[in-house]
Amino acid sequence: QVQLVESGGGSVQAGGSLRLSCVVSGDIYNADCMGWFRQAPGKEREGVAAIYIGERRTFYADSVKGRFTISRDNAKNTLYLQMDSLKPEDTAMYYCAVAPYYPSPPLGLTHYNYWGQGTQVTVSS
Repeated sequence: QVQLVESGGGSVQAGGSLRLSCVVSGDIYNADCMGWFRQAPGKEREGVAAIYIGERRTFYADSVKGRFTISRDNAKNTLYLQMDSLKPEDTAMYYCAVAPYYPSPPLGLTHYNYWGQGTQVTVSS
């Protein structure tokens, strides 16, 4: 059974930083890609960042480029999302997810088959 558990969310002021973590457990030997997604109230879930594990290539939504950094610690089976220069529009529930292949586009939600329960990020102005 695959389990993804996010942590690190919280409330910060605009311009602040947070680092999200996602610990992955279970049999995901065939995971090729991991990603972070977010969903704000009343909006659809959207892709934020993804990493092709084997190639270590990263992808970002235009709205977070230059501010967010995705990384993975293989030894700890943990995915990270460093979020800097946070804006009120970054407020959302953040989810990590796993895809069993290299999805195209990398941030396409339908390609990901395992999801965490989410961690809330709130940015005040």
